Amino acid sequence: MKNIITLVLILIASFSYAQKKLKRADNFFNKMWYVEAAKEYETIVMKGDYSFEVLKKLADSYYFNTDMKNASKWYETLVSEYPDKVEAEYIFKYANTLAGIGEYKKAKKWMQKFTQKAEKEDSRVEKFNQEKNPIETIVNMEPQFELKNLSINTQYSDFGPMYFGKQLVYASAQDSSVFHSRKYRWNEQPYSDLFLGNINALQTDVRRSRIFSEIINTPYHEATVAFSPDEKKVYFTRNNYDGGLQKDEQGVSHLKLYSATSIKYSDKYLKWVNIRELPFNSDYYSVGHPSVSKDGRKLFFTSDMPGTIGGTDIFVVDILGNNEYSEPKNLGPQINTPGREMFAYITERALYFASDGHQGLGGLDVFESVLEKESFTTPINLAAPLNSTLDDFGYIVQEGTSKGYVCSNRKSGKGDDDIYSFERFELPCNQYINGSVIDQRRKIPVENVLVQLKDKDGSVIGETKTKINGTFTFEDNYLCSASYDIEVSKEEYKNNSKSLTTTDINGETNSITLTIEKELNKLIISENGILKINIDIIYFDLGKSYIRDDAATELNKVVSLMNEYPEMIIKIESHTDSRGSDAYNLKLSKRRAKATGDYIISQGISKERIESAIGYGETQLINNCENGVECTDKLHDANRRSEFIIVKM
Repeated sequence: MKNIITLVLILIASFSYAQKKLKRADNFFNKMWYVEAAKEYETIVMKGDYSFEVLKKLADSYYFNTDMKNASKWYETLVSEYPDKVEAEYIFKYANTLAGIGEYKKAKKWMQKFTQKAEKEDSRVEKFNQEKNPIETIVNMEPQFELKNLSINTQYSDFGPMYFGKQLVYASAQDSSVFHSRKYRWNEQPYSDLFLGNINALQTDVRRSRIFSEIINTPYHEATVAFSPDEKKVYFTRNNYDGGLQKDEQGVSHLKLYSATSIKYSDKYLKWVNIRELPFNSDYYSVGHPSVSKDGRKLFFTSDMPGTIGGTDIFVVDILGNNEYSEPKNLGPQINTPGREMFAYITERALYFASDGHQGLGGLDVFESVLEKESFTTPINLAAPLNSTLDDFGYIVQEGTSKGYVCSNRKSGKGDDDIYSFERFELPCNQYINGSVIDQRRKIPVENVLVQLKDKDGSVIGETKTKINGTFTFEDNYLCSASYDIEVSKEEYKNNSKSLTTTDINGETNSITLTIEKELNKLIISENGILKINIDIIYFDLGKSYIRDDAATELNKVVSLMNEYPEMIIKIESHTDSRGSDAYNLKLSKRRAKATGDYIISQGISKERIESAIGYGETQLINNCENGVECTDKLHDANRRSEFIIVKM
């Protein structure tokens, strides 16, 4: 008994210890202290707890800290242990981490699994469909950037560049002597401050000169700035700080946007004063990473405020003056996804932003969306080498020079996040073409259709065949702003073609749907736009309605045709000549119509495929041989007919 009691006490103590560890790990996770959270969850798993929630949070802790290798390892464990329970979002994250470690073939497989499991309303379903938008399209894109690591980068996080005259403002988490002890628990880096660097004449390097503003910098985070067109006003991101770090009930200090204005206090230096919090901030969600339009009228920013589609979205407000702004407006599903969109940068021609919700190479990738009549085009991944398997973000550019800066935590850097200068080269504008082919009548996909792409001279420049789901993809890329004809053909079908003009956006995929009509069986004819089955006259014995052998031969043609077209539905109409009384002829035709339908059903055709079998007697004569009119037997016989009208193919 004593041993049993001891064992029970040990089990209780062990359970209590495990619960404390889990509570501690969850507390770290909720505060977004992902380095500590990952350590705690991994200890819990090593003790044998492979529960669903623990595995999810362990993998997420690495994912949110961009440790793709460890995140992939634990997401793989999650989908293996709980294949039926795991949500689509975690399949998406697993696919993203696989891309993040360069395993694109495996990533493609799991991206497809994600599209099959996700809700149809999820905008990523279409974007990540590997039949229509294969990841190879991005992987194989021709490079158009040359990057150089800047001199200002340190072993810590350096990011968030922004032009300020001929200088560059940027954020750095370099471990200064002033704030040596303060660390941001997300990634165990020191809190970042704003610095000012001098851009060299070629715009290929930046050297640090001094702290941007001792008034703006605090012991906590300051990062990512934007300036008004005259550069007299600055918008910047900061922790929720009001003389001290403010936190919500979960212990999280959210990001906020602030503004400040400048005054000159010497020939060389500006002083930033009048620091004000923007009115759409909140203690319960984050607002940050500003960008101001070139006309100074709009402010773009990142937030997870209510109304967000995904983890974080890009929003915009109108700048009204006097620290007044319009209500924030979400940029919508063209830009934002159920993933993360952030670090917007707006120019006179395009919006650049980072996302892991549009298909990319892993982690955050930089995308470009061209501005057209106050709306944005489909975002295009800017591909390698600008993008990598890890996080790439904070893209800024001077459109006239094609030179700019971008941030990345790729392994070849000096530290955590580094800033790189880049030059973008003009490449031939190429696009991709895919689509689908459906049966014109049945509205279903048609497989094994030959699809040919022809140029304006009619020469075939691409050829492929549709898959079982009716889709096709031309493997090569084709010129932008060019006109093509796509022709589809298949045995027993009528050829069809459709014209396509590509857009002027490099890398865009053009999707087109074509229809193809099956050649009709020769028994099918059209009379005044009505499809009918054309067989020889069905003869009945005088005054009888039973099916004779010669009639059965003709009706078997109808049966064979309906087997050839399994979705065909018909209606039967039986007619007599005018000889005999009207009433007698009407009853006789009804019996013959029913007998005809019964015979077709007896040969295996479902009764639901015969919409009706109606006798019309002599009410629908096709000539003038009506009562009292003398006609030859041949003219009367023309009225003795059965018609098979096709209602549906």
